[in-house]
Amino acid sequence: MERSVVGIDVGSHKIQVLVGEIGHDGVTRIVGLGSVPSRGVRKGVIVNVSEATAAITEAVERAEQSSGYQIERTFVGVSGAHITSRNSQGVVGVSRRDRGITPDDVDRVLEAAGAIALPQNQELLHIIPRTYIVDGQEGVRDPLGMHGFRLEVEAHVVMGATTALQNLTKCVTGAGIEVSELVLTSLAAGDAVLSETEKKMGVVLVDIGEGTTDIAIFIEGTIWHTRSLALGGEYITNDIAIGLRLPSEAAEEVKLRHGHTLATQVSEDERFTISPYGESSPLVVPRWKLAEIIQARVEEILESVQQEIKRSGYGGLLPAGLVLCGGTAQLPGMQELGRDLFGLPVQIGVPQGLSGLVDKVNNPASAVSVGLVRWTPMWEDAGGIGAWKAARTSWWKRLGPWFRTLLPG
Repeated sequence: MERSVVGIDVGSHKIQVLVGEIGHDGVTRIVGLGSVPSRGVRKGVIVNVSEATAAITEAVERAEQSSGYQIERTFVGVSGAHITSRNSQGVVGVSRRDRGITPDDVDRVLEAAGAIALPQNQELLHIIPRTYIVDGQEGVRDPLGMHGFRLEVEAHVVMGATTALQNLTKCVTGAGIEVSELVLTSLAAGDAVLSETEKKMGVVLVDIGEGTTDIAIFIEGTIWHTRSLALGGEYITNDIAIGLRLPSEAAEEVKLRHGHTLATQVSEDERFTISPYGESSPLVVPRWKLAEIIQARVEEILESVQQEIKRSGYGGLLPAGLVLCGGTAQLPGMQELGRDLFGLPVQIGVPQGLSGLVDKVNNPASAVSVGLVRWTPMWEDAGGIGAWKAARTSWWKRLGPWFRTLLPG
């Protein structure tokens, strides 16, 4: 039986709505897409409710026309520097030792892990288990059904600013859509572009969007560290606008058409024409000059990522290296520059395992929206996915009575 799911990526550059159908074989078929330039969003957060609501409404309408579905509920990606995280522990006694560990026991231990002193104006977004411990036995991925007296969990807790989350929810509901769940964008992107092997080995997902760079470190198959940096593609565009004396729109077009992140890989003979401020006639610019501007800013973004990896303490546990996604990851030379800076394997992440409108989303910029469409099967799979399924049991119970992402139009 197919399940219909909607994901909305409210980014600083574009707002993208995807409609997907999940088959019984787990393959995601993209059946509808609506994408519009972002309005009212800056650095991943809402700065103008009316403009953002109007843009979301337009993107939803396009997705409905494309898919033939009437969209009523959706998963929504959330990002921004207001996102914080920490690792926490929880301990509970098993309630019915004769029956083994139940979903209620898992709920309680996760709630115990989430019982932390929240900073002012912060609320919980995710409680994700890293590992369970049953009566001192470590490394348990899925404790359901195991017998024991004491259940412990080491969890990764993600928090966000209450006002930022409320404003995002208000914009989506203002477009006539109910929010099923707010999902950290780096988690969604990781589900779209990372393999299970990479997650088990140890890998860093780096989603470089327009206004933010979102980092997620996966080790032993689950999330260990997350962070959102207020740096992104708009910094590159701003530098181009200043360096070449161009309006922002023209600088963005130049970046997309002629940009490269490694000046040494650009031929000295390559040129392009621009119309800068204060010039009565077009000006011919060497492409290597543009590449120098881009390279300096991209290096700054990647160096900030490198510092965050070092700060996490997990830098030595990442043999699978880095996977880059987001719109900025599409710039030529990103992979080579990343390898030079990190000394690790670097790949450009593209969503895999799709059918339908594959040509529309088979790119790094669509990683978040594809991951949001895939979010539901992680918790619905009857066979379970170990720690992930257990992590969301309590959330799913609350969502279950009313959850249905789409109704046929």
